[in-house]
Amino acid sequence: MSTFTVKDGTTIFYKDWGQGQPLVFHHGWPLSADDWDNQLMFFLDKGYRVIAHDRRGHGRSTQTMDGNDMDTYAADVAALMDHLGIKDAIHIGHSTGGGEVARYVARYGGGGRVAKAVLIGAVPPIMVKSDKNPAGTPLEVFDGFRAALAANRAQFYREVPSGPFYGFNRPGAKPIEGVIGNWWRQGMIGGIKAQYDCIKAFSETDFTEDLRKIECPVFIMHGDDDQIVPIAAAAMLSSKLVKNGTLKVYPGLPHGMCTTHPDTVNPDLLAFIRK
Repeated sequence: MSTFTVKDGTTIFYKDWGQGQPLVFHHGWPLSADDWDNQLMFFLDKGYRVIAHDRRGHGRSTQTMDGNDMDTYAADVAALMDHLGIKDAIHIGHSTGGGEVARYVARYGGGGRVAKAVLIGAVPPIMVKSDKNPAGTPLEVFDGFRAALAANRAQFYREVPSGPFYGFNRPGAKPIEGVIGNWWRQGMIGGIKAQYDCIKAFSETDFTEDLRKIECPVFIMHGDDDQIVPIAAAAMLSSKLVKNGTLKVYPGLPHGMCTTHPDTVNPDLLAFIRK
């Protein structure tokens, strides 16, 4: 098992497979690097070096009490990239991982470290509703997440993938028990305190200035039936903030479309990477 320890003593688990240009995958809340299984195998077969880490407090990394914020997440990624000597990488983030990518690329992406970035169902520019962000999600929704997490994490982590995350609550949808169980497994491996804190990190962090600072090409992918990160306050705004962005909207696809529709997502990712 590959691990790396950052300066505050937190151990970060990561996968590093293959050769070629490095693709670095950043997972969503409250999951782990395993959420990228479909993409890791696909791109490994295409001749790329694939790297995916478990964010601090998630998966097999240290169940941290502190440092569960976007600044620290990005610093952890920077330390891991330096440890592995990664240059000319394409950073791909889903949901919370998209916020992590935006902050990492804006702060640490110079000097040839980053070639391109991809944001999939990503939380930037900011999720929570405010006077400046009227299309955002009310704070009360995230308070509900925290309450459900603290009261019965195991049950909450069944309800999210069984319903809105993969769109299994839509009429005619057929829930896939293996997918639901795998989401639950990944969530339960992580630490509750870190996952609780991460709700604030993904919902209240403002990535507006990060997006404006990014110089490299950015591919923004979002399903228009995303019930977790609604597209109007996310991709539609982010695409206007980045200098060199391409937006693609996927009609009817859910938040977890990398898992439910890899045959759609992966070829589009490959085309952007090769472009």
